[in-house]
Amino acid sequence: MQALFDIVLPVFAIVATGYACGRRGLLGPDSSEALNKFVYWVALPALLFKAMAGVDLAQVFNWPFLAAFAGASVATWMIASIAGRLCFRLDAAESALHGLNGAYPNSGFMGIPLAIAAYGDEAALPAIVAAVISVLSVTLAIVPIEIARQRKSELVRLVGRVVGALIRNPMIIAPCAGLIWAWTELGLAAPIETFTGILGAAAGPCALFSIGLFLVGKPLIEGSMEVASMTFAKLILHPLLTAFAILVLFPTDPLWATVAIMSAALPIGSGPFVLAQAQGIYVRRTSTVMLVTTVLSVVTISVFFLIFPAAS
Repeated sequence: MQALFDIVLPVFAIVATGYACGRRGLLGPDSSEALNKFVYWVALPALLFKAMAGVDLAQVFNWPFLAAFAGASVATWMIASIAGRLCFRLDAAESALHGLNGAYPNSGFMGIPLAIAAYGDEAALPAIVAAVISVLSVTLAIVPIEIARQRKSELVRLVGRVVGALIRNPMIIAPCAGLIWAWTELGLAAPIETFTGILGAAAGPCALFSIGLFLVGKPLIEGSMEVASMTFAKLILHPLLTAFAILVLFPTDPLWATVAIMSAALPIGSGPFVLAQAQGIYVRRTSTVMLVTTVLSVVTISVFFLIFPAAS
């Protein structure tokens, strides 16, 4: 339980620090957007490339784990997206982000250290794989967003523009480049590893701080039903679907199964907010639901550890 508080509370504290700095006028209203662009174009790509380039592909391909975690994430995204479209009359791009907020866990910043603290070093690999899947799940929102932006074009031109936008997106380019580099088995040169490590380490704190800045002056109770819907999808639906998939449909090693369910039960990561602010879509709801799920995860993750106790 102490590991939970040691990881969740600092996340909330970074958001609160950003909010306090914005509230006191230490940083202006444009600071959140500038900081988010740094994360989107520089820090996060460095983090994603380094994470992917260092994986052992032979150990990563645990097919039951991949099928269960990825399948449950896609199912959660679909359900939450449809709910956003039908219940809240969101457009295609907003619905895609509504779904992503229900299916994107904070696997990197919270999941990996929490898994290691609770279950030992052997839990690091499945936690990293879960983080990789979560990063790649961003495409679930990017594709509909780009299609919505180009929907008035002719079909051939539409496909070309969407593909062009995807291959220029840093949240797709970086992890794919990292996986290709991992396939070569060359390893990263020390200067490159240090460079990407320093930049990548800034991604999580800067994104969280940016969320706090963005929340200044924004009403948190606005859109409460949308926020409640995404919160339910992230903290309840996603872990339940993951548990069903990995315990019933695609059973695997108990440790991997436990880490998969824990990862799905995490609050929303910063990826959707970074994407939302970069695209100028659904930013307020995304920042609010990330804050809400982070606070409530103290309860839901505590329940998880009652069911799946940490290693003694």
